Amino acid sequence: MLPARTPSTPTHQVTSGPEGWRNNAACRGIEPSMFFSPDNERGTARGHRESRARQICQHCPVLTPCREHALTTGEPYGIWGGMTENDRKRHTNRARRGEHRPLAPRHATPATADALHLSCAR
Repeated sequence: MLPARTPSTPTHQVTSGPEGWRNNAACRGIEPSMFFSPDNERGTARGHRESRARQICQHCPVLTPCREHALTTGEPYGIWGGMTENDRKRHTNRARRGEHRPLAPRHATPATADALHLSCAR
């Protein structure tokens, strides 16, 4: 029998320096074009890409520091912490007006038929 594993440092903690959270990001190693819009991308294609990127962010262990980074630095492009460029603009505008809302992505991840089937089968 192998000895019991000891828990490692929680992945939501900064591992080294102010940007250390990036080492634990779910997007690490994924093609950047998943999170940053190619030139002239519009409509359905953009929506599908953003939806796939948000799915990756949804279960990321460093979603909160990633989102805080984007909001603090004013990241103008890409999906950061599950928020699109427009999500961040809306959040910033609401904050300026004194409105306080939860930092959830505007569009929920759509449920797939397979996911609904699995949840019903339990």
